[in-house]
Formats: sequence, C-alpha cells, structure tokens
Amino acid sequence: MIKINPCPKGYVTDLDKTCTPEETVARAREALSRSGKRILAQTRRIDTGRLGIPVFMSICGEDAREIMPTRKQMGKGASPAQAEASALMELAERFSYFSFWNDPANFRPMTWSQARNRFGDNLLPISFLIQSVADKAGEEDAARILDLLPWSFTQVTDIGTGREYMAPLDWFKKLNEFNGSSAGNTLEESMLQGGCELVERHVCAVVDRTRQETPNIDPASFTDPVLVELYDKFIRNGLKVWLKDFSLGLPVPTVAALVFDPATFPHKSEIVFTAGTASSPQKAAIRALTEIAQLGGDFESCSNYEASGLPKFTHPDQFGWLTSGPTVSIDSHPVNQDADIATELMNFCARLREQGFTFFSVDTTQPGLGIPANYNFIPGFLFRERTPMASLGLFVGRILAEDMAPDQAEAGLSVLEEVYPDAHYLPFFRGLVALRQGEIDRAASWFAAAEPQQPERDDRGLAAFYQAYALSQQGLWAETIPHLDRAVDHCPEVKEYFNLRGVAYFKQQHYAGAAANFELALSLDSGSAMDLANLGLCHKFMNNADKARELLGEALRLDPGLDFARNHLNELEAR
Repeated sequence: MIKINPCPKGYVTDLDKTCTPEETVARAREALSRSGKRILAQTRRIDTGRLGIPVFMSICGEDAREIMPTRKQMGKGASPAQAEASALMELAERFSYFSFWNDPANFRPMTWSQARNRFGDNLLPISFLIQSVADKAGEEDAARILDLLPWSFTQVTDIGTGREYMAPLDWFKKLNEFNGSSAGNTLEESMLQGGCELVERHVCAVVDRTRQETPNIDPASFTDPVLVELYDKFIRNGLKVWLKDFSLGLPVPTVAALVFDPATFPHKSEIVFTAGTASSPQKAAIRALTEIAQLGGDFESCSNYEASGLPKFTHPDQFGWLTSGPTVSIDSHPVNQDADIATELMNFCARLREQGFTFFSVDTTQPGLGIPANYNFIPGFLFRERTPMASLGLFVGRILAEDMAPDQAEAGLSVLEEVYPDAHYLPFFRGLVALRQGEIDRAASWFAAAEPQQPERDDRGLAAFYQAYALSQQGLWAETIPHLDRAVDHCPEVKEYFNLRGVAYFKQQHYAGAAANFELALSLDSGSAMDLANLGLCHKFMNNADKARELLGEALRLDPGLDFARNHLNELEAR
C-alpha cells in the first residue's frame, strides 16, 4: 500500500527536490554499495565542456547487466552534482523496474474473468483499460478480448483517492514499455517526477500528431537565474534556440526546446528536439535545456541521439510548422507549486481527475537497494512510440501472434475478427503466426495482403519489410529488394530496413550497394556494432583494407562478441 507522507522541499535551486544533489549522490552511492550487488560500475562526466552544461553517464555493473537491456544511463543537470545525481537515479529507476518485473512473486497470473471472480470490486474497472487505448468496444466485448490471454495482476494505487486495485500491469507495460518508471529521494518525489514525465510524453505525442500551433516563449521573461544562465550558454555559442509552450491545459507546465548549431550542423551535430515538464514553468524550461545538452553532445562531438518522445529532424525545412505561433511570457504557463512535494502530487492528481484522467502508481522499490522507485501510468495518456490506431484488439492480437502457441494464436485471432471484422492488423498478425510455423509462402501472402490495408505509413513499411524478410528466409535475396525499397519509402527512419537491404546486396556480392545501406543504418544509429561490422566487411571485399580494419575494430570495441568480425579482422592483420 502506498501512503502519501509530507515531503517538504529541501532544495530548489535548479530542480525541486527533498535534498541537495550532493546529498542525493551520497545517499545513492551508499545504497548501491550497501545492496551487496554489482549494480553500478562507475559514473563519469562525458560532455566536452563547450557549453559548460554537465552531462554524466552511469555504467551498469554485472548484476544490473543481467536484467537490464541498457548498459548505461545518462544524467543531466545545471551543476555537476545534479547531473551525476540524475545518472545515478536513472540507474536506480531502471534497475528497480526490471527487477520488479523479473520477480514472479510480484504477480498473480490469470485471465480477466478469473480475476473478476477472484478480486470482485477490488479489480481495476475495465473502463480504465478501454480508456487506455480509446477503444470503442463495450465492456462485454472488452472482457471477451482480454480473456484471450493470461495477465499479470498486481496491486496498484489510485494516488488521488488512495483506493487500491488489482490490475493487469503487463497490459500497461505493453502500451508504455518503461515510460512511467521513476525514482527519487522519497516515494512522493519519485511519483511526481513519474507523473510529470507521463504528461510530457502525452503532450508531445499530441503535438507531434496534430502539428498544432503552440506559443513561443519569450526568453526576456525568464527570471530564474539558473534558467537565464543556461539559455545564455547556448546563445553565447551561436546556437539557435526555440522554446515552446506545450502545456495544452494539463495540470503541470511543459516546455519544449528545439536547438541546432548552424556552424556545426550537419557534419558535427544534429538538430535536437525535446521537452521538460515540472511543477513550475521555469523549472520545466531548465529540464528541457539540460536535456538538450545531454542529447546534443555539446553540438560538436558527432553524437547521434535516438528520438523518443518527439521526432528527430534532419533538416531545418522540416520544423517550420513548429516555430510559428504567438510569443508569450513564461509566466503564462500553468503552475503547480507548493513548498511540499506531497501537496504538489495530490494537487496534480486532483486536477487530472477534473480532466477525466487518473494517476496510478506501483511501488517498485527493491528491498535490498532501498532507493524509492515507482511504475506509474495514466489510462488515456498517449505515447509517441505507440501507434495512433491503438485498440484492445491490436495489442492483444500482437501478443497472440508473437508469444502464444500457434493454435491458440489462430483461435484468438478468429475471436478478434468477430469483434473487429475489418481490423487492418489481422492479416499481418496471421502472417506472423505462419512465419513462426515455418510456412514462409503463406506468411509472405498474408504480409502482401496486409500492406495496402495499413492506415499508417509506419505499418505499411513494416508489412513490406516482413515480405522481404520472408523471402530472405528462403535465400531469395534479389527478390527482397523491391519490398525493402517500399519499406524505406514508407518509413525512412527504421535502421533495420537499411540493414536487411544491405545484407541483400551483400549476399549478391554488390558490395558498394551494401555499404551504402549500412552507412544509412549507421546514420540512424551510430552505435550499431553489427552495422559497423557489416560495413567493414564491405570495405574488405572492395579492397579498402585500412578502412575495413578501422570499422571492424570499432565494431569489436562496441561488441567483443562479434566473432565473425574478429575473424575477418585477424585475416586482414595477417595479411
């Protein structure tokens, strides 16, 4: 049970926290050491110093690497201590989240009907699951759909009312991944931070989908000395900065920031677009600008960040829609400020409820670590990485097609077809099931049927890609190319499309074409060891031995387990 306790602020310089960042760092390090687990290997500062805005990285220890898909976490802040505290708390948040999911004792597996019989009025109302994807299904059909799978039920708390429910938490994980996980010096601090991040992702998704006009924020209205100094650091270095009001009437303010450096773009830097949400607008702007520094690599280090909450622009022509709008003072944003973080949290929940939303949280604090951590969700909030065509049937169908036994998957998809007769996703999911059964021709036919039915370009690209993938399983490499060309045309921001097209050219010994595709994949993810290794092989077979050695060596530094790359590098060295 989560109980809200008074939580007075003890630090308000650049962020609102219960204690100073130096105290946070000391407490986190003590907790990590006391845990007896190898969670943290090291922290280190990684910014170049050009902007003077510190960025830290925390590197996972061996025990953390066993359960976490990431190996490092970034931390931001206006001071070195705050940036290091951020990196440490990000590690604690992720470790707690994945440890919680990794422990079967936290969950009770059962179908929806079994849970209804077992928990009665303590079961989370099905209306929240319908709201979570804005489905038009009635409650009877929704229950029928949810009964197609077992779910992992655990206790969640409606923070605004203190009411506890048993909820299928893996449903919300499927929708949001680890978006919504949080950590803090206290549970109250952690939950408010998690709630602000959910708001940030929601409003960013809305603006990205609607491309609506939003106000520009006048920097002359800044009064917070930390914000004034942060903004000046970008301007002094010749960077172009736009700050936008993305609050959209939500209970807490969101400031979006768009920054690029005309002097170093595109050869040494990228256009960086992100946002920050906090209880006050100037703190939200601080979060946005420090996040820009974290993602931008000081706009001189050739870094490559992965887009998440907002899209990634590759040319200034792409964001003209964003820079229009009236100019407003930063004081025109909503405010949710109090001297006590718990009061801010409860006001946040109350104002959300007035707008038809409910804030839920789960305590994911790990007993052996003791750093307060939560997983939070707000049914009905959006997330940019989630398809706009979300529904109960789409997500249940995806789980059926990807994870369940083929017979169960086929039977479940037939039920979905009864509820959603014209659902665009059914042919694609049937293709996935056929692919898992090794029925390659049937899978390819389903993917071909699915492609024109997809309402979104991303989904059409995926259907085209899977047609190519099915052909690749038969070694029909030349035949994959037209499908991959369409996949790239539909969605040119997916590195896997370029990777497979590169492999297809490589298999046909068209090494220049293969190299061009691996380079395009690396332009989207410069840290892809596999694409670096593949590019190195292309240069080897094009007799560019020095370049091949360089690329293969870099791939092995990123992933020492790439044995094929090591073998080819050894062969080159032997020559």
